[in-house]
Amino acid sequence: MIKTNAARLLDAAGIHYELIPYEFSEEDLSAQHVAAELGEDIDQVFKTLVLRGDRNGIFVCVIPGDFEVDLKVAARISGNKSCEMLHLRELLPTTGYIRGGCSPVGMKRTFPTFIHESALLYDYIYISAGQRGLQFKISPQDLFAYTGAGVYPV
Repeated sequence: MIKTNAARLLDAAGIHYELIPYEFSEEDLSAQHVAAELGEDIDQVFKTLVLRGDRNGIFVCVIPGDFEVDLKVAARISGNKSCEMLHLRELLPTTGYIRGGCSPVGMKRTFPTFIHESALLYDYIYISAGQRGLQFKISPQDLFAYTGAGVYPV
């Protein structure tokens, strides 16, 4: 298994994680598919969404796989009046990641990050390790600490 840049960054920071491979499908990059492949509850499989606020620019929300981002909540917690999802064509040049492989760890720049508070209910969660077909199994407390994330409220 090839280590991703995100994995090397967590190694350098002394953050414990496991790399968990899974079979991905170009036709279905959903978190539901990832959860099914991992045999895990969808509530523990988190997706990384990149948004653009009208005042503060790019920020990141990490939310449970079966949730939809609430743009009003996301705008409020990020200090924006409004926000929208980053256009797909902007994802790679902005973050260094592609759809289905976007991790809150190791983006090209450090962006304000907000992790859904439900992550704290679990000993571990799954997030993308920076490429399709590979997830981190990581403590949410470690992820909050490493990313300096704020809480995305229920």
